[in-house]
Amino acid sequence: MASTPDISVAIILVNWNGFTFTKACLESLKAIDFPNHKIIVVDNDSHKPEGQWLSKEFPEIILIENSQNLGFTGGNNVGIKKALEMGFSHILLLNNDTEVEPDFLGKMVSTFQQHPKAGVIQPVICFLEEKQKIWSAGGKWVNSLGSAITIGDRKPIQGFQFQENLDWATGCAMLVSREAIIQSGLLNDQYFAYFEDVEWSLRIRNQGFSIHLSTEAKIYHEAGASSKKKGPEGTLSANVFYWNVRNQFYLLRGLKKLSKGSKPLESSPTNIIAYPYHLGRFFLWMLYFLLRGRFQKFKAVAKGIKDGLSNKLQAISTWP
Repeated sequence: MASTPDISVAIILVNWNGFTFTKACLESLKAIDFPNHKIIVVDNDSHKPEGQWLSKEFPEIILIENSQNLGFTGGNNVGIKKALEMGFSHILLLNNDTEVEPDFLGKMVSTFQQHPKAGVIQPVICFLEEKQKIWSAGGKWVNSLGSAITIGDRKPIQGFQFQENLDWATGCAMLVSREAIIQSGLLNDQYFAYFEDVEWSLRIRNQGFSIHLSTEAKIYHEAGASSKKKGPEGTLSANVFYWNVRNQFYLLRGLKKLSKGSKPLESSPTNIIAYPYHLGRFFLWMLYFLLRGRFQKFKAVAKGIKDGLSNKLQAISTWP
């Protein structure tokens, strides 16, 4: 694909003990047909010098090494700030455990050009090991429940009817305009990981931008590579459940707070239904973990409820 002079893309990968995945992702990115791009790899204080290994194998990347693990939000925000300082018009957040089709970025840029009010574009994401099965075709927000639904989850791609207009895009792969970031702020650092993409998407939409699925752009996702580790209580760590539960309540509280601002938020949940709904779900999780003897996960969910409802919400960082 020929370069579009007024569009330049910074591709941000966050690496945390994921050298093999990040290397495979970078190898696939070598073949993309949109030339006006640069790759920024942010190493989130991996246990080994993985950032240096990646820089040696891929000298074309810009490497940023954090002195501590800042999570998905903090790691990406470091990369976003660098990309904005360098003047890129668009920024692509891309999970390091993905592999891409050569034309995916060009098709996403083309979708951006078709929608003048677009702030975010997402590609179709399929499973890496089952490439004909959808991992995400975008997100829907159920306002009455304050719930984020993934469209196309585990559905066969063959014959699937894609929905082009989205409520939210997954942080696994989202192309965001510079204007949307400047007007809406950066990712919410308080989230660390999980639900940050939903919150950011709804915040961007609140500024008048639209979110779309690029139905012809396709990538493949390993799904949860950084959070999967076989342990005595199953594959997913207790932290994953803590962040999911805590951030669900951060999301409900943050959207309600945002809705009281100068621009009313259309996606503000209904407290009467949303809070009991999610509390009920999480109490069922706790009961399940208790019956299965998974006490670390039981405690993680309980702490997530407590912190999600009581922690003070922090201000969202902006640029510049």
